[in-house]
Amino acid sequence: MLFIVKHLVADFYLQSSWMALGKERVEGWRAPLAAHAAIHALGTLLLCVALAPALFWLAALDFVVHAAVDRGKGVLARRASATPSTAVYWRLLGLDQSLHALTHFVFALALTAAHAAA
Repeated sequence: MLFIVKHLVADFYLQSSWMALGKERVEGWRAPLAAHAAIHALGTLLLCVALAPALFWLAALDFVVHAAVDRGKGVLARRASATPSTAVYWRLLGLDQSLHALTHFVFALALTAAHAAA
């Protein structure tokens, strides 16, 4: 549940237009994507520090995975000329969100296992 809240806040409340639109560009996408992925990584770091400090490194993994998923979605959307009025846009968005949920599920399992072992 905590990762769902983290994702909601990071993806939909803290992601600015500069990040959302910038990470999709052909050029100049690195800084907006890095800023967005860093917000996700910070949220993961806070959860790890609170629940299983030894897993702090999951924050770096979250940064890399989140950035790769978002960039991949952007590249595929551009190649497919996807817009909110096309089915491929929504399919890519669904895939993107599902991959993020899967990532968070794995992180939650790791945190649960670490917390139980402590």
